[in-house]
Amino acid sequence: MNLFDDILTVSELTKEIKQTLETNFDKISVQGEISNFKAHVSGHWYFSLKDKNATISCTMWKGFNNYVFFTPEDGMKVILNGKLSVYPPRGSYQIDVRSMKPAGVGELQAAFERLKKKLSNEGLFEEENKKPIPVFPKKIGIVTAINGAAFQDMISVAERRYPLVELIIAPSKVQGNGAAESIVSSIKKLNLQNKVDVIIVGRGGGSIEDLWAFNEEIVAREIFNSKTPIISGVGHEIDFTIADFVSDLRAPTPTAAMELATPNQNEIASYLVDFVDSTGRKLKDKIVSLHIKMGRVINSYGFKLPENFVRQNYQKVDNLVYKLFANIEKDFIHYKNILSLLTKSLESFDLQKTLKRGFVLVKQDSIFITRAKYINKKKATTLKFYDKEIKLD
Repeated sequence: MNLFDDILTVSELTKEIKQTLETNFDKISVQGEISNFKAHVSGHWYFSLKDKNATISCTMWKGFNNYVFFTPEDGMKVILNGKLSVYPPRGSYQIDVRSMKPAGVGELQAAFERLKKKLSNEGLFEEENKKPIPVFPKKIGIVTAINGAAFQDMISVAERRYPLVELIIAPSKVQGNGAAESIVSSIKKLNLQNKVDVIIVGRGGGSIEDLWAFNEEIVAREIFNSKTPIISGVGHEIDFTIADFVSDLRAPTPTAAMELATPNQNEIASYLVDFVDSTGRKLKDKIVSLHIKMGRVINSYGFKLPENFVRQNYQKVDNLVYKLFANIEKDFIHYKNILSLLTKSLESFDLQKTLKRGFVLVKQDSIFITRAKYINKKKATTLKFYDKEIKLD
């Protein structure tokens, strides 16, 4: 018998192997540790699954990895369900992954601790990076599933405590595949509305798998980068997520988150009543105290002394006023007499009155002649009488 009677081509051999493997390993479950994980831009995942003795390549197409509730990372132990497939061009085999889950709660907890340490080292949990929560918010944004009980509880709390507030709802998936991306998108939308004063990100209780979206790195970084302060209210009081550590304020439940975000209207009303009563009493006491002090000052000897001094000097003031007016009247009469004398003096120099008494003015060349020696007999002379002038040649 010739050993080389049945000679196969490489393609034929690969086809035989492919058929054998894919037929006999069409439904397998494999546990191992992820390494070399890569999320391609196409949405497909490529990675290796290994244990201490062997490694196998794995591919998980976009249509299937959409149902994975967590983000795989190197070092995480997982359980894969799928089938073996052969890639003929390279003659290699790989696991065509249909579903993936962590190999127990311990793996998720380990991933939680790794991310927590990483973000803590980057300073995302530092108190100095926390934004203050407004005391009297006008608008509160809510990121949660609108069909959940937590959403209805938050609305009830807001209506009971602070009905003036306006709630802006950004619906989001809070569990399962795509939940982390949905939460990030809702936070972004609320940040675009500049009038939102605070954002609550939360959901009701559940297992670590149910709450895992709030442990994703993309959610943590979006909360940290939010311009609007964020209160996290995820799960129950015993539940802690990465979102709790990075948020500006952590509430043990969604209901508690709304209580922290809103003032209590009853407490405000009570405070106002107490304030008005207290202020009224203080004001009344102040008025009474000042009244007593003013009474003491008015009735004191020091305050009466100026009054007595004024009263004692009333007559002195009257005398001074009388003297002042008397002096004014005396000066008035004196200056009136002087004025009369001056008037009479001026009247004595009145030229017309002098001429009327019979005097004559002699004028030559428009100049009055006051002495006989100044007369020039050769010049024309004008004689000015009271009633008219006469020219002599």
